[in-house]
Amino acid sequence: MCSTKHWLPPGKNCGQCGAENCKSFLRLLHSGEKNYQDCPYFQEKIKQDSQKDLEELQEALYAPFDLLGNPYDFILKPLPGEISARKIVLPFRSDLVEKMKITKGDYVLGRPMGAGCPIPHVLKVIKAEPITGLLYTWVVGPQYSREQQIKDVVAYHMIGFEGIASSIQKEPIFGCRMTFLPGFCMMNLNHTGLVNMVLEKKSGLHVRLEDIHILAEKSPSA
Repeated sequence: MCSTKHWLPPGKNCGQCGAENCKSFLRLLHSGEKNYQDCPYFQEKIKQDSQKDLEELQEALYAPFDLLGNPYDFILKPLPGEISARKIVLPFRSDLVEKMKITKGDYVLGRPMGAGCPIPHVLKVIKAEPITGLLYTWVVGPQYSREQQIKDVVAYHMIGFEGIASSIQKEPIFGCRMTFLPGFCMMNLNHTGLVNMVLEKKSGLHVRLEDIHILAEKSPSA
């Protein structure tokens, strides 16, 4: 068993602990302003092998199935140095990107309609394309959004995700539709997407998926 000093939050950036994100929670934890119990995902004792490093220990917090019991092929986690897996979205009115002057660093609110998700998301913009209206973003927690100026686009198409594949049950295959769990997903439901990029890097398999849908029912094999 491991002691609490080796425990890490799961990287969901849900804001339920009162911190902006999981990294902020860790800083507040080490300064004594937060307790382990403030995180709803805290588990004081986690089984581990002596050779497991901290990344593997964090992955141990994820169950091998989603909320409905469906197995996923892999979890999509952030690229090195980033706060969540990248989410590529397109507002229903793409001209809003230009009209609202949405640029890098802005915070955008909207619900991913069409994919089956009922939850509005707050997104921090990494890159905005004024011609196509595409926004490359990170998902940030709802608590964090209360302290920011938000540009509300109401609804958007969920175009794609990009990040590092981890907890791999089935290795990402270019051109195949696969199931995955975004590490920040508060519903903890399987997503499906078409893999259109797989790059082998030191940090792991850098994957991009498009044509995203949520698997909102229990599969017969689950």
